Amino acid sequence: MTLTPFHLAIQVRDIEEARDFYGTKMGFREGRSSDDWIDWNMFGHQMVTHCNQALGKEGKINAVNNSVDGHGVPVPHFGVVLTFEDWNALAERVKGFIDGFIIEPYIRFEGESGEQGTMFFSDPSGNSLEFKAFKDIETELFSK
Repeated sequence: MTLTPFHLAIQVRDIEEARDFYGTKMGFREGRSSDDWIDWNMFGHQMVTHCNQALGKEGKINAVNNSVDGHGVPVPHFGVVLTFEDWNALAERVKGFIDGFIIEPYIRFEGESGEQGTMFFSDPSGNSLEFKAFKDIETELFSK
C-alpha cells in the first residue's frame, strides 16, 4: 500500500499566533490561507488551522490524560512519525521555544517491541502534538 498524505483540521484561538507557531517556530510551509484558516505542510501532510474566536485570546483546547509507559498522554493529540534523525533534529529545535513539554523527548518502551522516541507538547491554543520515531518503521509501527 502506498502511504498518502493525511488531512487534519484543528481549532486555534488566533490565526496570527498559529502562523507564528506553526510557520515561524515549527518551520512548516504555509499554503493557501484566508483571514480565518491556514493550510500547512506538516512533513508532507496537510494540516489546517481554523480560527475559533469562541476560544478567546486566552482559551485552550481541552484534553484528558491516558497513562502510557508511566506518563500522562494527552487525548486528543496528533503528530507525525519521523526518522530518528529528523526526530532528534526536531527535538533540538523545539527545545528552543517550548517552555514546558507535556512529555519531554525520551525513548518509550526501551528494549521492547515498539521501542520509540517520543515527545509531547502543545501549541498556544492547547492542541497537543506528539512526534515519534522508530528505528524500523516498517516492522515496529504496528507491532504487538
